Amino acid sequence: MRIVHYINQFYAGYGGEEKADLPPEKRDGSVGPGAALAAALGDAATVVGTVICGDSYFNENLETATPEVLEMIKSFSPDLVVVGPAFNAGRYGMACGTVAKVVDEELKIPVVGGLYEENPGLEIYKRHGYFVPTGNSAATMRKAIPDMVAIAKKIIAGETVTEGFFEKGLRVNYFADTRGSKRAVDMLLKKISGNEFTTEYPMPVFDRVLPGPAITDITKARIALVSSGGPVPKGNPDRIESSSASKFGKYSLVDIVDFTAENGETAHGGYDPVYANLDLDRVLPVDVVKEMVTSGEIGSLHDYWYSTVGNGTSVADSKKFATAIAQELLQDNVSCVILTST
Repeated sequence: MRIVHYINQFYAGYGGEEKADLPPEKRDGSVGPGAALAAALGDAATVVGTVICGDSYFNENLETATPEVLEMIKSFSPDLVVVGPAFNAGRYGMACGTVAKVVDEELKIPVVGGLYEENPGLEIYKRHGYFVPTGNSAATMRKAIPDMVAIAKKIIAGETVTEGFFEKGLRVNYFADTRGSKRAVDMLLKKISGNEFTTEYPMPVFDRVLPGPAITDITKARIALVSSGGPVPKGNPDRIESSSASKFGKYSLVDIVDFTAENGETAHGGYDPVYANLDLDRVLPVDVVKEMVTSGEIGSLHDYWYSTVGNGTSVADSKKFATAIAQELLQDNVSCVILTST
């Protein structure tokens, strides 16, 4: 079995965000986590090549990067492709998912990968590969690689893979003992009687969030600024993490009319920080909002802004932050929030 491994610039050893614009390239053999992949595969298969691309470059140049990466993969004549694992890195997960899709559709060979359950790439591309569940970060690499290899070995052995990966959501025909109408009525009777039953088609669960009432008079509204783009005072006093944030910050706007390179910066590690660090108003528009207050276009601006980092931060933590922030805003009689991102 010949295996090709797709990874990003970080795991190839080039660097983090400053090297995310790296164009596609290929190398013979294994690179970075590919060494652990090759070791775990043993004699079952050989990692014949690695294809590398920066996360920003791939996602910002999909129309050209995708076929270029595909041609590099094809050049190794693989029997199977491994992508990632990408954990909860959003752009990396989207790149891995896109690669899985084109390999599945164009080369018609299996793909194995690893993603965190909240990675946006999973929901979009899960049908195109065997994606094993991973932890939130690379700290779980030691578990992710063996889980991926376990599935790869089953594929290599010609076995049917039935577990250990996120369901692809594909419908499969089968012969049932009783016809559908009877099964449906049986479930209905169990439900009416208050008995337990199992649906044959599990329904997705979505958050239901009621929209807030419209602001009737914006000239009297008290507005607050909240951001997941990481805007913090110069020096990041609360040490908010650049990825997978464990906290949020609350900072005073009383003495700030305009952000400059001397009084503000971003803590975010998921986008190029240069222009945000030069003028943080590009992420948190304090200058414009205060001008609107002065001109009477809006009522007032809350004395504090709230900030965290959305890069890799789990939905569970985001909900926890939002609940705490919302309670404070309600207590301070804020009637409207402007929420900015990256």
